[in-house]
Amino acid sequence: MTGPPSGGAEARQRALGVALVVGSAAAFGAIAIFARHAYAAGVDVPTLLALRFSLAAVVMGAACVVTRVRWPGGRDLAILAGMGAIGYAGQAASFFTALTLAPAGLVALLLYLHPALVAVLAAWRLHVRLPAIGLWAIAVALAGTALTVVPALLTSDASIRPAGVALGVLAAAIYSVYIVMGSGVAARVDALAMSTVIIASAAVTYCIAVALRGPAWPASAAGWSAVLAIAIVSTAGAITMFFAGLARIGPTRAATLSPIEPVVTIVLAAIVLGERAGGWQLAGGALILAAVVVLARVRDRA
Repeated sequence: MTGPPSGGAEARQRALGVALVVGSAAAFGAIAIFARHAYAAGVDVPTLLALRFSLAAVVMGAACVVTRVRWPGGRDLAILAGMGAIGYAGQAASFFTALTLAPAGLVALLLYLHPALVAVLAAWRLHVRLPAIGLWAIAVALAGTALTVVPALLTSDASIRPAGVALGVLAAAIYSVYIVMGSGVAARVDALAMSTVIIASAAVTYCIAVALRGPAWPASAAGWSAVLAIAIVSTAGAITMFFAGLARIGPTRAATLSPIEPVVTIVLAAIVLGERAGGWQLAGGALILAAVVVLARVRDRA
């Protein structure tokens, strides 16, 4: 008979879990960089998202078959399909369009406004009471957003357009509604199956859009490589690593590690795209990410 796992084995599992969640955050953080390379190869936003979600759905569907997950049905399936076809599709459209109108680092930071918005929506819609420290964290996140956005809009930098900033905030808002709406279903449906249905539904939306308006395929091997990287590395791979890490370290540690994602985006944008974040933007981003860590811990204790 096999006894309980030793302390050393548990420590190795925790270390592996941290590594998986960090790897997932890095993969998600790289998506903005891959997208810029895909745009440079001539692909447009609807075609990029159709390819991203379709390829990722195939990979994740195969993973579901191999692991024999239980598929949702009835009302849960309808809710998940709507979340993917409308919610996730809308969030992705806002985020990827924002990347064409504003620096990748700025867009990534704006997306991380969503934990504060989720906390507000949960308090209103789900009657979740936040302690005082949670309310302070929301205020800090909003102050950080102001520091990130306002100085950027007041500069003469042609790479920053108000529409790009607005779409970045819209992406965070849609994502927040999507998370709150999905919280009930997540308690009943396997996480991998849930993600696969949502991604496949988003794929249907963008495949229809591309069929109606015509595709704009990548014009080079580098462009196709970027599209494949978004689908395989930054979507299917990132989601799979996150769930594997979540099972080993739990939601609190996983959520606390999530701010690595925009940091990866900012670092890669500086190295690969030559983007430089200003002092105010970095200060605002630091406030946003600090608030995310606090909110993650508050939600776990609630």
